[in-house]
Amino acid sequence: MNELRPEDWATTELTARGISAYEVTWPHRYPWSQVAKITTSAGDMWLKLNLGDTAYEAGLLRLLGTLVPAHVVVPLAVDAERGWSLSPDGGVTLRAAEDGKFRLEVWEQMLAEYAYLQRSLTPHVDDLLAVGTPDLRPQRLPELFDLLLGDPFVRANVTDQLDALAAVRPAVVRAAEELAASGIAPTLQHDDLHDANVLVREPKHAFFDWGDASVAYPFGTLLVTLRVAARKAEVEEGDPLLARLRDAYLEPWTDTHARADLVRWADAAMTVTKISRAMSYRRALRDADEKLLTEYGEGIWGWFGELLEPNPV
Repeated sequence: MNELRPEDWATTELTARGISAYEVTWPHRYPWSQVAKITTSAGDMWLKLNLGDTAYEAGLLRLLGTLVPAHVVVPLAVDAERGWSLSPDGGVTLRAAEDGKFRLEVWEQMLAEYAYLQRSLTPHVDDLLAVGTPDLRPQRLPELFDLLLGDPFVRANVTDQLDALAAVRPAVVRAAEELAASGIAPTLQHDDLHDANVLVREPKHAFFDWGDASVAYPFGTLLVTLRVAARKAEVEEGDPLLARLRDAYLEPWTDTHARADLVRWADAAMTVTKISRAMSYRRALRDADEKLLTEYGEGIWGWFGELLEPNPV
């Protein structure tokens, strides 16, 4: 592959569409991605460079722009091999729109819309995997648990918890087996769904920042979402408000499954999704040096250690 500056690639793509680029700034630089804001004659554009093992996001964005364009920011251009994407500004996030407030009914609506989006993508799992989206379906989770438990970096940071974590394995296996047999099909699981990754649109919301996404059991999305909601709403984990949000998310599946089963599977999914979260950080920090691992590595061993903690609800 010839050396190519991402700014030059973006400018070429814009010029080909009759758009002039004026200024490029880099407001976000992380070990897993870098994002540039480009001021253009057609409004602000965003250039994203996915790094480490997150490069699949670029191809995933292109696929989602084809399958569910109303619910995502459709990229203007994608270089899937390099992990680069160029997208128009998506508008106002839910976090910015709420301006520090928490509106339960808005979150309920957003979660129901996201659930329907997941259901609509169920027939396209093979396409999602074909563009490189990580495979974290339930049957793979015991294997990934073992990988994390045996990881020297993880072991060095959870020394006092090793025996307790090893003892959790049978529960992980049972949860994975129950989810695999539940009849709820795997689909795209955002894995970092919260108000800063949701755009306020009419009449629906749109979802972005899919760099943690995987093909997985859908209900795992609740782990991060409910934890963020608890902080935003200033309630303790286990609060009835969180159960209400969980039920709003599960509602689209009540046409085919009993609510009691859905609630039980949601709990199991949130448990095993702690493995998913640890693997997400592991992918993101694939090329990290010791300094970056010191700064961000807790995302790997910390989420794995969360297997010893209760779920949000």
